[in-house]
Amino acid sequence: MASSVARVDLDGNPINPLTICMIGAGGFIGSHLCEKILNETQHKILALDVYNDKIKHLLEPDSLPWAGRIQFHRINIKHDSRLEGLIKMSDLTINLAAICTPADYNTRPLDTIYSNFIDALPVVKYCSENGKRLIHFSTCEVYGKTIGSFLPKDSPLRQDPAYYVLKEDASPCIFGSIEKQRWSYACAKQLIERLVYAEGAENGLEFTIVRPFNWIGPRMDFIPGVDGPSEGVPRVLACFSNALLRREPLKLVDGGESQRTFVYIKDAIEAVLLMIENPSRANGHIFNVGNPNNEVTVRQLAEMMTAVYANVSGEPALEEPTVDVSSKEFYGEGYDDSDKRIPDMTIINRQLGWNPKTSLWDLLDSTLTYQHKTYAEAIKKVMSQSTTS
Repeated sequence: MASSVARVDLDGNPINPLTICMIGAGGFIGSHLCEKILNETQHKILALDVYNDKIKHLLEPDSLPWAGRIQFHRINIKHDSRLEGLIKMSDLTINLAAICTPADYNTRPLDTIYSNFIDALPVVKYCSENGKRLIHFSTCEVYGKTIGSFLPKDSPLRQDPAYYVLKEDASPCIFGSIEKQRWSYACAKQLIERLVYAEGAENGLEFTIVRPFNWIGPRMDFIPGVDGPSEGVPRVLACFSNALLRREPLKLVDGGESQRTFVYIKDAIEAVLLMIENPSRANGHIFNVGNPNNEVTVRQLAEMMTAVYANVSGEPALEEPTVDVSSKEFYGEGYDDSDKRIPDMTIINRQLGWNPKTSLWDLLDSTLTYQHKTYAEAIKKVMSQSTTS
C-alpha cells in the first residue's frame, strides 16, 4: 500500500505524483515495476501492451487500493495513432518494448531489428517533440564482446578487469561479422541508444538509458507449451527452468563456458524507481544495472539451479543433469556470443547510491519456488497428454 507520507528524492526535495506512460507494461520487467509504483508511490500508470496476463492482478477488481491509478491500453506501438496522445498525457515515458530472446536474433533478424529500432523511433520522436522525459530500456548486449576475448587464452591480461569489466562511458561496443546475425539485436539497440543520445544533445530531450544485466525473478520469459509456444526457446534461466520442471537434462551450449552475472528483479526495480524519482541525478546518464558479485559460468548456473530445484521440489536431481550441445544445433546458423558480461557499477552508485543486495542462491530460490508452484502441475498435464496422444 502506498504510504500517505510525502516522498522525497535523494536530495530531500518533495516528489510530486507523476503520470507515467509505460510501454511494455505487461511483460516481466513491466509487471514488477507496476507493482512497485502502485504499492509504494502515488504515481499514475498508463500501461501499454498487447497482453496484460502478467498485470491482471493489478487491474482487477475495482476495489484494489490503487484503483484509478492504473489504466491498461491494449496497443501495438507499430501502428496505433493513440501512442502520441498517451505520451502527451504523461510526465514520463518508459519504453520496455522489445524482442529480447537470443533464439530469435539470428532466426528472426528482421523482426528483431524492426522491433528494437524501427518501432522505437516514434516513441523517441514523440517524447522529444513534446518535451517529455524518456527512460529507455536498452541491453548489456550493446557492449558485444570484451577486449579480453581477443587476447590469447593464456594471456594474463585476461584476468585484468580493464579488459573485461564493462563501463558505460568507456567500453567499446564490439560485435561480430555481419553474417553472424546474432548481433542484429545488439546493433539495433545500440543505434536507438545513439538516437536517444543525439536527441538529447541536439534537441534537449531529457533521457535516461538503462542497460540491464540479466534480471531474474518470477514471471520472467515463458515456459514452452504452457504459457508460450511449444517450439519457443526462452532465455537461459527459463530454458533451464523448463528442463528442470520436465525432468530433462539442462542443455549447455558450447560447454556452458560463457560467464554471466545475474541480478534479482526486485533489486533492479529499486534502481529504476530511483531513476524515475531523481531526474536531476538520472537525466543524461546511461546506467548499468546488474550484480557483479553474482558472476558464474553458464555451467555453474546449471549446477546451482539443479541443486536449488531439488531442494524446492523435493525431487532428486537426474543422474546426468546436463548435456552439451553446439550453438549451431541449439540456435541455428549465424550464432555468436560474448565471453563475459561484468558490469561496472561506478556511475549508478555515484548518481543514485544503488547497490544490489540479493545473492545468486537466494534469487534462484525465489524464482524456482515460483516456477515450481506455478508450472509443475501444468507441465505434468502437458506431458501426460503428449504420451497418451
